[in-house]
Amino acid sequence: MPSLMRFLTAIATIVALGYGSLYALATFVTPRSRDMSVTIPSQRLRPQPVEAASKNPKTAGAEATVGSSATQ
Repeated sequence: MPSLMRFLTAIATIVALGYGSLYALATFVTPRSRDMSVTIPSQRLRPQPVEAASKNPKTAGAEATVGSSATQ
């Protein structure tokens, strides 16, 4: 039984030190605010032309375009 109490005391000490260090970091360290910029590819900003969308079956609306031309 003494070895169990020694083990539990060691684990409790390690947990207390970890909790104390996290508390100290959260209390005493202030994060710096910075500006952030993200580069967006131009393909995401410009929509695809209609004829390119009908050639690509994975784009939205291609099914309607292909289906209407097949019925005519």
